[in-house]
Amino acid sequence: MRVNKKYSCLPAEEKGIHIINIRAIEDIGYDQHESTLLNSLSKNPDADCKYGLYFRDGKRKVDYILVYHYKKSSAGRTLTRRVHHNDSSARSTRQDQQLPGKGVQLEMGESEPHVDYHEDDKRFRREEYEGNLVEAGLELERDEDTKIHGVGFVKIHAPWNVLCREAEFLKLKMPTKKMYQINQTHGLLKKINSVIQKITEPIQPKVAEHKPQTVKRLSYPFSREKQHLFDLSDRDSFFDSKTRSTIVYEILKRTTCTKAKYSMGITSLLANGVYSAAYPLHDGDYEGENVEPNDRKLLCEEWASYGVFYKYQPIDLVRKYFGEKIGLYFAWLGVYTQMLIPASIVGIIVFLYGCATVDENIPSMEMCDQRNNITMCPLCDRTCSYWKMSSACATARASHLFDNPATVFFSVFMALWAATFMEHWKRKQMRLNYRWDLTGFEEEEAHPRAEYEAKVLEKSLRKEHKHKETDKEKLTWKDRFPAYLTNFVGIIFMVGLTFAIVFGVIIYRISTAAALAISSTPSGRSSVRVTVTATAVIINLVVIIILDEVYGCIARWLTQIEVPKTDKNFEERLIFKAFLLKFVNAYTPIFYVAFFKGRFVGRPGDYVYIFHSFRMEECAPGGCLMELCIQLSIIMLGKQLIQNNLFEIGIPKMKKFIRYMKLKRRRSLDHEEHMKKKQRYEVDYNLEPFAGLTPEYMEMIIQFGFVTLFVASFPLAPLFALLNNIIEIRLDAKKFVTELRRPVAVRAKDIGIWYNILRGIGKLAVIINAFVISFTSDFIPRLVYLYMYSENGTMHGFVNHTLSSFNVSDFQAGTAPNDPMDLGYEVQICRYKDYREPPWSENKYDISKDFWAVLAARLAFVIVFQNLVMFMSDFVDWIIPDIPKDISQQIHKEKVLMVEVFMREEQGKLQMLETWKDNDKKKGENCNNHSPRLSRSHSGSLSSCHSYPLDV
Repeated sequence: MRVNKKYSCLPAEEKGIHIINIRAIEDIGYDQHESTLLNSLSKNPDADCKYGLYFRDGKRKVDYILVYHYKKSSAGRTLTRRVHHNDSSARSTRQDQQLPGKGVQLEMGESEPHVDYHEDDKRFRREEYEGNLVEAGLELERDEDTKIHGVGFVKIHAPWNVLCREAEFLKLKMPTKKMYQINQTHGLLKKINSVIQKITEPIQPKVAEHKPQTVKRLSYPFSREKQHLFDLSDRDSFFDSKTRSTIVYEILKRTTCTKAKYSMGITSLLANGVYSAAYPLHDGDYEGENVEPNDRKLLCEEWASYGVFYKYQPIDLVRKYFGEKIGLYFAWLGVYTQMLIPASIVGIIVFLYGCATVDENIPSMEMCDQRNNITMCPLCDRTCSYWKMSSACATARASHLFDNPATVFFSVFMALWAATFMEHWKRKQMRLNYRWDLTGFEEEEAHPRAEYEAKVLEKSLRKEHKHKETDKEKLTWKDRFPAYLTNFVGIIFMVGLTFAIVFGVIIYRISTAAALAISSTPSGRSSVRVTVTATAVIINLVVIIILDEVYGCIARWLTQIEVPKTDKNFEERLIFKAFLLKFVNAYTPIFYVAFFKGRFVGRPGDYVYIFHSFRMEECAPGGCLMELCIQLSIIMLGKQLIQNNLFEIGIPKMKKFIRYMKLKRRRSLDHEEHMKKKQRYEVDYNLEPFAGLTPEYMEMIIQFGFVTLFVASFPLAPLFALLNNIIEIRLDAKKFVTELRRPVAVRAKDIGIWYNILRGIGKLAVIINAFVISFTSDFIPRLVYLYMYSENGTMHGFVNHTLSSFNVSDFQAGTAPNDPMDLGYEVQICRYKDYREPPWSENKYDISKDFWAVLAARLAFVIVFQNLVMFMSDFVDWIIPDIPKDISQQIHKEKVLMVEVFMREEQGKLQMLETWKDNDKKKGENCNNHSPRLSRSHSGSLSSCHSYPLDV
């Protein structure tokens, strides 16, 4: 029967059980895997196969696992065993699968069980797909006798010939026998490096891969014709587990299932429920007694532990276990975290400078001086009364901590820091490419996605039905136009929704401020602004966290309806949409406070109203920078603590607990079954599936925006980012090692589209910080006052210069305070922050010349700052080479050595040919020297002489 032949089998003698005994036991009517007699005849088979890491023979390694759900019935089990043993190529004793065939039809005639056509269809698809896998050279073994009832596992092994064939197809660079010396530094640099190595030795991970290497094997794309170049003394370890699973996954992707026309590979079969999961196995357990040493256990001890937070990451071991793509992510995260250390130190110095000079800041001292007796205009209509400027003393002093001359220097420093970070990462990336043998790697065009193939097939069938044409079709922009339109409308709607929510929070702030002003006590009115700001920011934070999850799902759906051709296209489009939506969601409230709040207020007697009832918000007397700092710090810290850490810890554990409870409910009450140790693939099946690196990169990119975009208002942002990332690295590591199924290793030489996003944020940060310094802070008005209006060259009188006067008799009807005597005296003139003409001027309340002078200075500062910092960033980019000099020399050395290897090989071949020719001539001469009679009687010998070179 064809279906049975596709499974690998072993001689029964290798399993410790004679085939006659098995058949005799079955004839009696015992179940194979339930029989105690059978167990007594053999040793523990689970220990032989290292509990699922190998096939039942204990020799062939499991490279990949396919998981499916099935429905068991007693008739089906009896039926299965009849078919199973009627074929000479019987599989292992743990395999238990109903197979189609003639024997099945005979039994079906006797007993008519309930037929589930949907399950049968899935089973037939699996049978065909697995048959195609066997034809591709893979070896399969099935296991349905597991602790997880209703779940079957197909173990896949790639034999040596398949691994060699696919490695050649994939152009995998493998180490050759040739070894060469890596160039070492000499003189002073060598001494400095040795000192640094001794100092950093305690923070180096204790793994072999992390030790500095002095020699390296020459690598070359694997070729079956040049196997003599490679060290094949140990074939079992030549292709590591990461490479083996990658090769099997490539075969799974391109193997088709033609019974369902749209099923074009494992991704489609997974989407249609034919298989429920597909994953490579972890190397073994990472905790427990008597655990054999493995890379997973080593990673858990030296990387995925909070106790080693101060150590470097074993990046080479991470790459060896998880592949280049995940290795590059953690390498980038490590470089980013290291670069945050100098930024945090400078930020702390800037903050301490503000603390040290707060008592010397003349504008805040003037605001806090009650002798000035400056009476301010009401903050809202009717319910709010006049107030003293000295009541905002605390806000003014706090603003100086972040709004001082040092913040300008810090903005310039952070712009240069971003450029240096990008250059440093490019150099680090080239070093990793050299070490990981990716220098000549170029991504080839990937297989089309299953969804794309299905759409193309649907289009071709439609066209064939109409026009009888069979040319190969592809999706054009006309086919995708409805999806593009949906994307455009959807993104506009989501951005509009974000703006609407921010507007709603603005209304909340205005109405709550007015309500608190009515109901609060005189002491409580002074804290109204802080209360409203804090509660509004918390509301913004909750909305941002909720919308982040919603926008992630919507971005994926919008990308799916576009039907991108390859996985790379799909990932890039998904990243672009998700980043756009999450960027707008995270930064819109901050942009409002930085650039719009207090800009469109109007003036007393002519305020701007929303819905004809709510006055627009004003900034505090000390400016909006302090409020921007509060907004930025709460959103940044809240996102990091709640979304990035609690969600990453809590949600996977909750999902794991739910899966555990479901499996516990299904589990049999049989004590023997319960006590049986789980197989490796059963344990891994209970882990969370790997969902890609996009969420990990996204949270770090958003954080990078918080660190760079508004750093002028919050110098401590790099410090909080550093503390978060120290935890984040170990948290992600623990998740990858212990909580997730092992992902398929993917080769990559860079971080892809994320690098361009980082560069874009770095350029945008320069512009935004220029506007924050010039328009949100009081840095420019202070400079203008100091050099244009100050009488004694100091900042005395600056506060009075920034305030305009208003005659209370000019209030519009119904807008004057209900209690004008709240301060204990009648107010005739109140002050408000703006550059306008006084009420006794001819053009009263018009914008004054001072406003235009300050505006011109602000715009000039933006232009100078932006161009100067951009030039300095580009200069840093130009002066630091992308490829380190030693790496370029090593790459050139590898090319030269490879040419030498091939030249020697060619010379050896020529020498062999010359030797053969000489031998041929000697043989010919010896044959010609024979007598004719001898030649005729030994014609066979003569012919063999002449055919010698041909045989060789």
